[in-house]
Amino acid sequence: MSAIKQSVCFNPFTGSGLSPQELVAAAARIGYQSVEMAPEEHWPLIQDHGLAIAIVSGHASLPDGLNKPENHDRIQDELLASMDLAVECGIPSLICFSGNCEGRSSEEGLANCVAGLRRVTDAAEEKGITLCMELLNSRVNHPDYQCDRTAWGAALCRAVGSPRFKLLYDIYHMQIMEGDLIRNIADHIDCIGHFHTAGNPGRQDLDDQQEIYYPPIMRAIASTSYEGYVGHEYRPKGEPLDSLAHAFEVCNV
Repeated sequence: MSAIKQSVCFNPFTGSGLSPQELVAAAARIGYQSVEMAPEEHWPLIQDHGLAIAIVSGHASLPDGLNKPENHDRIQDELLASMDLAVECGIPSLICFSGNCEGRSSEEGLANCVAGLRRVTDAAEEKGITLCMELLNSRVNHPDYQCDRTAWGAALCRAVGSPRFKLLYDIYHMQIMEGDLIRNIADHIDCIGHFHTAGNPGRQDLDDQQEIYYPPIMRAIASTSYEGYVGHEYRPKGEPLDSLAHAFEVCNV
């Protein structure tokens, strides 16, 4: 069995012409262990095929997140409700977002996120749910997003100080922001709770037309103590089932 537990993100593939039934059946047949980020109505379909649901979003919304103190009451309520649902449905992790800077310094944004997250980490520890703040690029896809560097995210993890708060390390986004992927992953693996992939540029297939060479990155992850999932979050260029199988083989180390 591969050392990497692979997952596929629901929306990019169902948005490319596959029905939910076709995607889930193909994922199970190819060897994926999870289909993630699917709407709740499709969770029984995924689990009926023997697949996990590795991660789903824990709160709204991406640009309006935890770096605003006025959002803390709302996000606390949303995360606590999402944790209860995750426990009920066997989902181990929830995504959370820093939000956009909107003039806030790195230090202010970090302090605000720490304060918001500390309101829910006791519950996350009690329930065994890992909260993963997503690292996103602020250059191309998400202008002004605050959690856009590995070092900032790692500093946040250490300031929060909970084993149930980590990062969603999106390899595509961090290639755009800083590169040096293998070193950054190795240096901060204790802070990483989930991975996403995509080819750059274009956020599409993991093929030879893009600049990220995934096999050594997967081997580097496999050489650490990491036990979580690697989720493919990209838009397939052509036939989605062929693309899904190819991504699995590329990362099957």
